[in-house]
Amino acid sequence: MEDASLLRYARHILLNEFGIEGQERVQTAHVLVVGAGGLGSPAAFFMASSGVGKLTLVDDDVVDLSNLQRQILHTTERVGQPKAESGKQALHALNPEIEIDARVERLDDAALDMLVAQADVVLDCTDNFTTRHAINRACVRHRKPLVSGAAIRFDGQVSVFDMRDDAAPCYHCLFPEAEDVAPDNCATVGVFAPLVGMVGSMQAAEALKVITGIGQTMKGRLLMLDSLNARWRTIGIVRDMQCPVCGGRPAA
Repeated sequence: MEDASLLRYARHILLNEFGIEGQERVQTAHVLVVGAGGLGSPAAFFMASSGVGKLTLVDDDVVDLSNLQRQILHTTERVGQPKAESGKQALHALNPEIEIDARVERLDDAALDMLVAQADVVLDCTDNFTTRHAINRACVRHRKPLVSGAAIRFDGQVSVFDMRDDAAPCYHCLFPEAEDVAPDNCATVGVFAPLVGMVGSMQAAEALKVITGIGQTMKGRLLMLDSLNARWRTIGIVRDMQCPVCGGRPAA
């Protein structure tokens, strides 16, 4: 590791659990972040600041003035620009050492399958169930760890669905797919700005733990945050052996 990198990442290297070995794992990792909005902004920022080797950032939307209340990757000057490109500009300004692949597209199943297969860990920072389930299916197929986050109004959720572990549940085990689901979104019901920062930062923390192998991740647990009343709650998640998405995996 070069002197500049030793200095840049010194505060991680000083952590006994992390060390140079952990930092080197981060610097050779490929992270896929789907969504460059409220959750993707802090998640991608901390992935970049931590020195992840390659970051693929995917979003087909453009920056709108109403996004700036919470989507900290973007600026007033970049209103109207594609979010993925705006995000790449912000992340490279923070850390020019890392490789960033900005993709301005809505991923179809084939493109999503290809990107998930190439990644070491996937961060789902999207805001709709259709995309979340598509990401989950790809992660199950390729046995990739998925870090999922959600935030609406004052409520947030974070979990890790680690498909490397045969005992681990997938996203569908917790939230079965249903055609008649019409989820709320920030545009119609609002969202507390710091909440997405808290959830997105937790996603980044979980991704770093997955990459380095330190500590315990949220695998098999769902962390729920009530930011209005400052309350955290954790519940256990078990694998559904009849799950139509992951049920074909071997039992632990």
